[in-house]
Amino acid sequence: MDIRHLTGRMNPIAPVQPTPKQTPNQVPLSPSGESFANILERVQQGNRTLQFSGHALKRLEDRNIFLDEQDLVRIDEAVNRAAAKGSRETLVLDGDNAFVVNIPNRTVITAVDQMELRDRVFTQIDSAVLTNKMM
Repeated sequence: MDIRHLTGRMNPIAPVQPTPKQTPNQVPLSPSGESFANILERVQQGNRTLQFSGHALKRLEDRNIFLDEQDLVRIDEAVNRAAAKGSRETLVLDGDNAFVVNIPNRTVITAVDQMELRDRVFTQIDSAVLTNKMM
């Protein structure tokens, strides 16, 4: 008796073709045909703007700290420098003001003016960056 009769299969099953393996230099593509690396880079570039937490905005208002475009550019450059060194929580000293920044989220957590800097201890930071306004 033929085994095909017992299994209910009258026709032999075609062998399954193995899927081609990716070579190390091939980059996986999304359904749209764009590589993951390109998508990730585009998303990360879109999220590179400096943000301020609600707490930081309140501190800016309470302490009458006003930031212009040049201030924001300096702080953003300081964040970029800290990120390049692998920092996670950074104290950015910019002139008479200081900012604690979460580097991965690019978010200013708090802001301190010159009067508040006296006798202040900053904890849970792993780096400090002085901007060119300090020099």
